Amino acid sequence: MLKTKVKASSITNLTDARYFAAWEVEWLGFNLEAGSEDYIEPKNMKAIKEWVDGVKIVGEFNLPDLETVKSAMEVLEIEQLQVGPFTDYNTLKSISELLPVMQEIVVEKDTSLDSLRPVFDQNADLVEVFILNFDKNGIDWAFIQQNLLDELKELMQEHPILLSLNFDESNIDEILEELKPLGINVKGGEEEKVGYKSYDELDEIFEKIEINV
Repeated sequence: MLKTKVKASSITNLTDARYFAAWEVEWLGFNLEAGSEDYIEPKNMKAIKEWVDGVKIVGEFNLPDLETVKSAMEVLEIEQLQVGPFTDYNTLKSISELLPVMQEIVVEKDTSLDSLRPVFDQNADLVEVFILNFDKNGIDWAFIQQNLLDELKELMQEHPILLSLNFDESNIDEILEELKPLGINVKGGEEEKVGYKSYDELDEIFEKIEINV
C-alpha cells in the first residue's frame, strides 16, 4: 500500500504496466494521441490492458474530440480520460458527462501559478483530478521552493492535484509533507530490451512512499 495516490503515465510496454500495477498505483495512462511522443497503438494498449488488473485505465489525449472519446470507451474500455491544457470548455463538458476527466496543465518557468487559476476555477466542476506538470519544462523542486512554494500550497488546498515533478528518494518525503498533493504522476519509458528494464530509481521512490503493514 502506498501513502499517496500515483498515476503512471505514457505506458508503452507490458513490462512497465506490470511493474506499476504490482506497486498498486491508482491509474495507468496510455497516450492515444496519434503522432505524439509516447503514442501507443490502440491494439497494443488493449493487449497490455488484458494483463493487469486493480488499476484504472486512462486514455491520454491532448485535444480530444467527442467521437474519438466515444470510440476509445467502446473499443478500448478506458475508464478515465486525460486531456491537455487547451481543451475547450464545451468539449470538456461533453466528455465529463461520459467519463471522469483528468486535465494536465504544463507550467512554464516564467509563468506564475496565479495566472493559471482561471483554468482551475473554470474547469473545477468538470475535472476530477488536475495534473500539474513541472517536469516538461525542467522545473525542479529547488526552483519551486525558491519561486512558487506559497502559490502551490494554496492551489493544493483548493483543488485535487497530482504533481509531475523530479521526484527522487532524497526529496519525495519533503515534497509530500510540504505540499500535501492528492498524489504524484510518474512516467513509463522504453524497455532496454524486450521484457527487461531497470527500475532502480523508481524502486527508491516507491519504497519511500510504501506503507509497511
